[in-house]
Amino acid sequence: MTALIDTRDRALAAFYGLALGDALGMPTQSLSREQIKQRFGRITSLTAADADQPIAPNMPAGSITDDTEQAVLVAELLVSGGGRIDPSDLAQSLIDWEAVMQAKGSQDLLGPSTKRAIEMILAGHSPEEAGRFGTTNGAAMRITPVGIAADVLDEGAFVESVIQACQVTHNTTLGIASAAAVAAVVSAGINGASLVDALDIGVRIASRAEGHGHWIAGGRISARIRWAKQLCEAADNHQLADLIYDVIGTSVASQESVVAAFALAHQVASGQLPAFDALCTAASLGGDTDTIAAILGAMLGACQGMGAWPHGLIEQIKAVNSLDLDELVEHLLSLRAV
Repeated sequence: MTALIDTRDRALAAFYGLALGDALGMPTQSLSREQIKQRFGRITSLTAADADQPIAPNMPAGSITDDTEQAVLVAELLVSGGGRIDPSDLAQSLIDWEAVMQAKGSQDLLGPSTKRAIEMILAGHSPEEAGRFGTTNGAAMRITPVGIAADVLDEGAFVESVIQACQVTHNTTLGIASAAAVAAVVSAGINGASLVDALDIGVRIASRAEGHGHWIAGGRISARIRWAKQLCEAADNHQLADLIYDVIGTSVASQESVVAAFALAHQVASGQLPAFDALCTAASLGGDTDTIAAILGAMLGACQGMGAWPHGLIEQIKAVNSLDLDELVEHLLSLRAV
């Protein structure tokens, strides 16, 4: 019974950690590091967006963005598909999601890789072909439900599950490997792995996943995660954010933002940063802050459980967004047991 409760706790912490990181990074997304310093100093809690926020103007503190919303979309497809995602269903769901966002007047729309893929699908290309140019972090940002529903202990089946979730929009070596890395950490954490061990599993699965999808030129995800760990090992917490921003990069490119999330996770694993402080650092970096913090929150939550997150902030996110992930997580875990 204890193991079952712990598994549920870690799965909930992964999904709510994603939402928490997303909401922390909401007001700073697409701002430079210098702009964030001038406006906020450093993000330390849930914060409202300014009127001139380029993507989420005037959104209240605790608001989630596309990272969490699209992860929920993937989770619902997994549940309805009994653990499988039909590429055409994912494509249509993403089209419908953007239509709802546009109707709201939101600027939080589909990312560049996903947008291009959807345009190809609407033009008559197959879902498999549409994702051949996707190298950004869109697949990695919404992959957490796959990590909850699929067990990384069966590596071959696990990578296939990741490919299903990536194929429509990010059917490339970089897109699949980056999503596989994140999902593997989540899955390993839910199995009970420590953060140190889960991060190692993430690198191994990324390396295995790099053999799938259309080849795209760019630094290999697994190699860059290893390099970033070494790069940041000697950095203190004051140097760390600048090092990540200046050298690793914080753009939507998967080999920057996903690697940046892993770099911060390694600092948590080494004991140099508490989990919530790491999320605040991610939200304060500059660039694609909401996605970096969301990916980081999912990985840390899966390995440390709900105790890693301030209860009041999770409750605020639930209230602001009418977000209740408990039942959805239960369904995802039932798929894991199949």
